Amino acid sequence: MSFDIRQLSGRKRRGEELSDEELRWVVNAYTAGEIDDAPMAAWLMAVCCQGMTEHEATVMTEAMADSGRRLDLSSLPGPTVDKHSTGGVGDKVTF
Repeated sequence: MSFDIRQLSGRKRRGEELSDEELRWVVNAYTAGEIDDAPMAAWLMAVCCQGMTEHEATVMTEAMADSGRRLDLSSLPGPTVDKHSTGGVGDKVTF
């Protein structure tokens, strides 16, 4: 399924909620190089200005996690945590 990032940006600017499929498409299309940086930046600005519902944020987070490789740490004893730095200015970390 394919969507238009510019149309999705317009919908977010109007405060509309995006579907699970649309959000997954944004992540997959961007990581596949199908969406250029400028249209993605416009979409992100719309999200920044209008926010996301809790459901949108959950779907987006899952899509982002699914877009990369996951390490199976189940063989390690006890609970495991992944802490990594995003680097750059501010050196933020995620868990």
